[in-house]
Amino acid sequence: MKDRVLGSLTFEEISRLGERSVLVLPIGSMEQHGPHLPLDTDAILAERLAEAIIARFGDTFDLWQLPLLPLGLSREHAWTAGTLSLSVTGMTAFLRELAREIARALPARNLLIVNGHGGNRGILEVLGYELRDDFALNVCTLHTGALMSPVPAVGLPEIHAGKDETSLMLALAPDRVRGERIAGLARAVSDAEVRTTILDSGVSWPWSSGDPRIADRGVIGDASGASAEHGRIILERILLAAGAALQRLLANQDLARTS
Repeated sequence: MKDRVLGSLTFEEISRLGERSVLVLPIGSMEQHGPHLPLDTDAILAERLAEAIIARFGDTFDLWQLPLLPLGLSREHAWTAGTLSLSVTGMTAFLRELAREIARALPARNLLIVNGHGGNRGILEVLGYELRDDFALNVCTLHTGALMSPVPAVGLPEIHAGKDETSLMLALAPDRVRGERIAGLARAVSDAEVRTTILDSGVSWPWSSGDPRIADRGVIGDASGASAEHGRIILERILLAAGAALQRLLANQDLARTS
């Protein structure tokens, strides 16, 4: 794995990369994750998932890991101590500067963003157009939260620090989980309120995970059923999606060359 970390190369070894190489950028956040998960949960998962993707597909698709961006847009969790959020302006400026430097300093023109925080999705979708049009980067973003927790037709959706996210942490970073604190969490939140406040496709709200109608101590979901085994199932699902995304990313590059 170390030989596919971009920062481990010397400047003379950058010649190992080519135009079809894929840079993998993990982006996380620093925010509350209930009483049982650490503030840097999303950063841990984004980086560990990037490493797993490279371990599985690195040689096949010539993947290279960029340094983790550990902060994101986390205003929905700003009610707690410890949550650190970038501004929209700050995150936009950072990613545009990074894209400019990639275009200047590296031959690779493909970028896979591994997004570990759902709150980053909107800005990454919009910036994808700018990174493509302004810096000639072929971009794809893997939204691991959506892959981790597809919205069920009925029942409480897993939004934040519930069964799925806790399970993935148990599979990838078990030493960081305070498992003894899970039993104290209540599940007395309304499925309907979660769907109306967070998941309504026709109306959006500046919601907060401190809202007792949708969360218990910041948790939106049910962590009581979490297990490392379930986490490994989620990991495999994310890896399969990553493999398909990488194939399409390179197909898009080929199409752009011929059009």
